[in-house]
Amino acid sequence: RTVTFHPLAAMVSPLCLFVLALCGYVMGSDPVAPNTYCITFDTNLNSTFPPIVVEITRQWAPLGADHLYALVSSGFYDEAAFFRVVPQFVVQFGIAAKPAENAKWNKPIQDDPVKHSNTKGTLVYATAGPNTRTTQLFINYQDNSGLDSQGFAPMGTVVKGFETALAVNNPTPGNSDGVDQNQYTTKGNPWLLQHYPHITLITSATVSTSGCSA
Repeated sequence: RTVTFHPLAAMVSPLCLFVLALCGYVMGSDPVAPNTYCITFDTNLNSTFPPIVVEITRQWAPLGADHLYALVSSGFYDEAAFFRVVPQFVVQFGIAAKPAENAKWNKPIQDDPVKHSNTKGTLVYATAGPNTRTTQLFINYQDNSGLDSQGFAPMGTVVKGFETALAVNNPTPGNSDGVDQNQYTTKGNPWLLQHYPHITLITSATVSTSGCSA
């Protein structure tokens, strides 16, 4: 998927995602997440750089925050790669290491209204148009407030490890589209690591409701 905002023109497509219908809940909806929670993304850069810690504020984007809580709790992002880097713009991730996980979560959720601007360090769902959010996310490398009017609704912000996000290896220098998303989605990490052995991976993503340590 990619985004249709100048440098993002290759992002709305690269920036898209998926939902699930959970037993005991309305079809197509996720359990209600805590009002605030933290996600710690450990990476294969941890020997040099700290984990990326994101504080999620549910009030900013309730549907997105609920969905993200379910995704992280399920282990979806473990071993997922940062597959697209657009310098001075965004870093994108959210395709699972296992094709079966991508298929399982390939159901879009409804959009949230934009309540917080796309400021530097915010975490946002990638989209391919209205109501197409599934699993793909991006971190804003700078103030990208031009995305606000396009419906990109931030859910939280990086409170620790932004330098790690900046240090993510660009797998496709000179090509802002990033890794071939169809190949990665359907063939998983075996294909990815064969073609991009130096790509940066999320080794684990964990959620905490006891507060973020910035």
